[in-house]
Amino acid sequence: QVQLVESGGGLVQAGGSLRLSCAASGRAFHTYAMGWFRQAPGKEREFVAGISWSIGSTYYADSVKGRFTISRDNAKNTVYLQMNSLKPEDTAVYYCAARSYTIMVVAGAYDYWGQGTQVTVSS
Repeated sequence: QVQLVESGGGLVQAGGSLRLSCAASGRAFHTYAMGWFRQAPGKEREFVAGISWSIGSTYYADSVKGRFTISRDNAKNTVYLQMNSLKPEDTAVYYCAARSYTIMVVAGAYDYWGQGTQVTVSS
């Protein structure tokens, strides 16, 4: 069992930066692939970024590539999402998620979810 708690959301102007954190509790965190998803009002939850459990391979949605960076600290059981050059269209509730071993871009493939943190980017 894994419990996930996100933090770091807030209100920022376009062009600004935020860093989201996701703290995990439970055993064997280092064996889980971690993903960040987001959901805007009236839209489906979409994949943002993922990081593998082993060598830290990463994968990004095209919409955030070059602006967002996902990383993990297995010693702290924490995964991060550094978000730079934020745009109003990045406004959403951001969720972290965990699944065994491999990154997947489909939300339904993840077993554990946090409660979400709101990110609002003003123009």
